[in-house]
Amino acid sequence: MVYIFASLGIGTAWAAERLVIYVTLAEEDARQAISSFEEETGIEVEWVRLSGGECVARLDAEKVNPQASMWYGGVGLDHIAAKERGLTIAYESPNTTIIPSKFKDVEHYWTGIYVNPLCFGSNMNRLKELGLTPPTSWADLIKPEYQGHIQVANPGTSGTSYNVLATMVQLMGEEKAFEYMKDLHRNIFQYTRSGSKPLRNASIGEIPIGIGYAGIGSRLVDQGYPVEITFPSEGTGYEIAAISLIKGGPQLELAKKLYDWALSEKAAKLYANWFVSPTRSGIELREGVIPISEVKTIVFDDIWAGKNKTRLVEEWNEKVYR
Repeated sequence: MVYIFASLGIGTAWAAERLVIYVTLAEEDARQAISSFEEETGIEVEWVRLSGGECVARLDAEKVNPQASMWYGGVGLDHIAAKERGLTIAYESPNTTIIPSKFKDVEHYWTGIYVNPLCFGSNMNRLKELGLTPPTSWADLIKPEYQGHIQVANPGTSGTSYNVLATMVQLMGEEKAFEYMKDLHRNIFQYTRSGSKPLRNASIGEIPIGIGYAGIGSRLVDQGYPVEITFPSEGTGYEIAAISLIKGGPQLELAKKLYDWALSEKAAKLYANWFVSPTRSGIELREGVIPISEVKTIVFDDIWAGKNKTRLVEEWNEKVYR
């Protein structure tokens, strides 16, 4: 297996069994998945790890001369945005029929591989020092006592954080949501580029509270970090981590093999080991993982959120981040 994190200098001569992809999974998860695929198929995979927003921007920049053939992982909202911009293509994998309709694109441009709710992750040692308790609602996050103690990613670079923004808009309505985001901004210590960073930084005490996905939080708890996971009582959004084929990708036939494998039972069992809920039913979850059915979620319109991403992020930059 080869994994790369710099710009690809790829010429026109492609190895017959070498596939180049973009990945929006945690690095350790990407290594596991790709190694398993390589061992099973003998296909060599080169990959570049990008956040969701970075991946869409890169696909857009390379659309005249695509450098990769598949996008593996990342919030489904970003895959929807890529579809809307004409950056991906439809593909109905033989394994797509196993995935419930609510976790895949009706036109087969993307398919979900797992679901993962948004949560708050609190470092209990830091909160004890500050005399604070973990937040249990969106309303808690804007209280004065949490000022400077919260970290979240930038919705312009992170699909995770855009999911937070889209959740608030759908939960409150657009006008109230942006008023809320302004209030939240006053309590934010720092915006990160990657959506996984806030919870990881909370786990090591760099920040008391991080906003992110429960899968990452549950994994940190399992690893022994003093993190407590809470879900907002008003309801929370969730990601559908997805896969897409890149329009004009140079190795689409190989990419289809990885796409099929990513929806297989073997791959689903691997995802479950990452403390998330696979979209493929019948897969046993890791101990400590709360099924999405037991979390209070909002009625989330991911199609609307995907189509409105550019507009909402621009509005966030203008009204909140300026």
